[in-house]
Amino acid sequence: MKVLISLSSFGAAETGRHGQLWCTDLARQAGADGVEVRGELLRDAATELPALAGRAAVYSSPEGLWTHDGLLDEAALQRGMHASKVLQAPRLKMSIGGFGASLQTSQTSLQQLKALLAAAPQVELVIENDQTATAGTLAALQAFFAAQAQAGLDLGMTFDMGNWHWQGECPLQAAQALAPHVRYVHCKGVQRLPAKWIAVPLAESVAPWRAVLRALPADAPHAIEYPLVGDDLVAVTREQVDFIRAVRGAA
Repeated sequence: MKVLISLSSFGAAETGRHGQLWCTDLARQAGADGVEVRGELLRDAATELPALAGRAAVYSSPEGLWTHDGLLDEAALQRGMHASKVLQAPRLKMSIGGFGASLQTSQTSLQQLKALLAAAPQVELVIENDQTATAGTLAALQAFFAAQAQAGLDLGMTFDMGNWHWQGECPLQAAQALAPHVRYVHCKGVQRLPAKWIAVPLAESVAPWRAVLRALPADAPHAIEYPLVGDDLVAVTREQVDFIRAVRGAA
């Protein structure tokens, strides 16, 4: 089982100040097996992506695969695929966006998606549950995975342990239902503030994170996606990488 660092874990300010190449070097010093490069945090994609080539295990696109009216966003997919190829990243992570807004349209477009993915076999697309009603609930993800299987696709899932809370969903119920599709895990603890949920380290989470981990595939890569903050960022990151390895081994 590999432990990755989603580079958003270092925060937008720190990542913006130093760049994702600097963060990637830090993650490697801390013993991580790889990183997830974040599209929304690129300062200058034209120069930063080539500089990161060969260093990323995953490229995270901030765009959804379907528009709000249920149309496949081919341009968004192509941008994600292009970035993944420049990075030489074997996986592209996206959400389903507005899939299902027009169910017939979305289902028909799955054949279009199948053809586009067949033309780029070197990049694996994985679907993440985000924090929205259209792409972050168990019902939405189950409907999508059933439809894509019926269309002859075999897409895997990025299971974000924390995002379910933003839509009032149970992460354990989701893990039990979606585990057969999961090929990548985002480790994210949560706490509730008066007005919102926030991401925290697993050890500080109010969610049943140990049970969720036990329900998910042990051999899938696990990425830290919660704040990594401290005067000695290498030491803080190493501590969390070791923590994930230890708890996943014991789950």
